[in-house]
Amino acid sequence: MEWVEVQGKSVDVAVAAALAELGLESADEATIEVIQEPKSGFLGIGGQEAIVKVTRKPRSKRRRRRRGRGKDRDGAGSGSKADTGQGDGSGRNGGRRGRGGKRSDGNAGGASSEERRASRQKPKQRQERTKEPAMNDTEKPKADINEQAEIAVAFLKGLLDAFGLEGEVTSRVDDDVLFLDVAGDQTEALVGPKGSVMHAVLELTRTVIQRKTFGAPRMRIDIAGYAQRRREALKIYTTKLAEKAIAEGGEIMLEPMNAADRKVVHDTVAEIEGVRSFSEGEEPQRAVVIAAEDRAAEPAEEPAEETLDHGGATADEG
Repeated sequence: MEWVEVQGKSVDVAVAAALAELGLESADEATIEVIQEPKSGFLGIGGQEAIVKVTRKPRSKRRRRRRGRGKDRDGAGSGSKADTGQGDGSGRNGGRRGRGGKRSDGNAGGASSEERRASRQKPKQRQERTKEPAMNDTEKPKADINEQAEIAVAFLKGLLDAFGLEGEVTSRVDDDVLFLDVAGDQTEALVGPKGSVMHAVLELTRTVIQRKTFGAPRMRIDIAGYAQRRREALKIYTTKLAEKAIAEGGEIMLEPMNAADRKVVHDTVAEIEGVRSFSEGEEPQRAVVIAAEDRAAEPAEEPAEETLDHGGATADEG
């Protein structure tokens, strides 16, 4: 095989796979041509792998030896290897190798389509073998929350640039919780109905941190001040419903909410005498029930929610 064309995540990976395919030990034994440079893209979109063409350098010593054998054959007329295969055009092993590593078979009239497909698949198979094995959980380095904060800020800034939005991204760490704040009038586009887009942005940020640092901290995010406004509105709304439950008795069930909003309701009700709250249902239809204490049904406690940090979108909502 004289040359191969291989693609890989980087030029080095592609070259290594090509050298292995050609059976070469060093890049000095080949000519390397970079056809396409790799591009990472953004969020996995628009990326491309590197493509290289690696050609085996000619070996001058073999050529001199072959010329010597040819002279002996002409002079003595003895039956050498070259002499035995030349009369019927079959060559060594029934064929001869040409450019690109393709074989021209004298008996079959050319390689079959199955053989050509297998030849093209070999570089990819060898490339996959060069990938590093997955790291075990015990081998993963301990993540630093300050480093994770830098990664989160860089990702959010890139997200704003990708959408053409002007805004400022800041972070702070308080009691092992990473707080992210995205400020700016244009950033309201990343909030969405009832904060749905904001929660999606938080999950994307969390995924990026996990992939780069093998883990993610507890996180809270606020975009364009939405989380703060949402908390205040929920407190006012909950207070009015609690007063109604005390005056009329019975129970009032709120609309299904995420864990962050439910926590705000529970905390608000806990500060009002004569009323209590509990949750019913399963995610994502879990809702808070506000009931007067004298007629309240037995509450279903939510220990998991009580330990969450809320007031914004959180990565540990559940």
